[in-house]
Amino acid sequence: MDRERSWQVIEEQRNSLADLLETLTDAECELPSLCDGWRIKDVAAHVALAPQPPNAWTMLIEAARAGGRFHKLNHDIAVRYADQPVDVLVANLREHATSRRLPRVTNYRNILFDILVHSQDIAIPLGRHHQMPRDAAEAGANRVWSMGWPFWAKHRLRGFRLTATDTDWTVGSGADVQGPIDALLLLLTGRTAVLPRLSGDGVPALTQRTAQTTGQHGDPSDN
Repeated sequence: MDRERSWQVIEEQRNSLADLLETLTDAECELPSLCDGWRIKDVAAHVALAPQPPNAWTMLIEAARAGGRFHKLNHDIAVRYADQPVDVLVANLREHATSRRLPRVTNYRNILFDILVHSQDIAIPLGRHHQMPRDAAEAGANRVWSMGWPFWAKHRLRGFRLTATDTDWTVGSGADVQGPIDALLLLLTGRTAVLPRLSGDGVPALTQRTAQTTGQHGDPSDN
């Protein structure tokens, strides 16, 4: 998927996430997301911050405060930003929906799967449907499969052949695991909540393997 289509989807997803957040109660915003240790509003804050990267000096201060731990740094920044009314986060998402600003450590391909996955981190625990464009999900899955850190998808899913049931996409080798491309993208990024949506003779072994880990993917900022 080319750059322009990617940014189009990013804009659409930011606006549709804002629409979803606008319907939530304060209690729903405090509920756990799919990311272990992150509330719904924390993930929303992380997404809202993506087009508003802090300057280098601020990042140095935050890194020192977090003891140099990258995941803690991102968690703490998001939690502090989430300590404001959700309607402010909604307004920020809409205000910056068309922004193409990027943190220096990432690129638009990462921002694409980042918004796709984090929208589901919010929607799924709430039982809400949030549309993920199929072409974008496939582009995101290709990107995550090709990466090492932070997902290590090739290593975690070694011994399985993943095949999308709604598009021409397959990776890996071994026992068959099949499902919609959006579910496979979530699986690649460590979201085990999608296991009931998968089929194939490899699902029991995959379920057993993932049961040996604790929680969901622990940091929504891994992009």
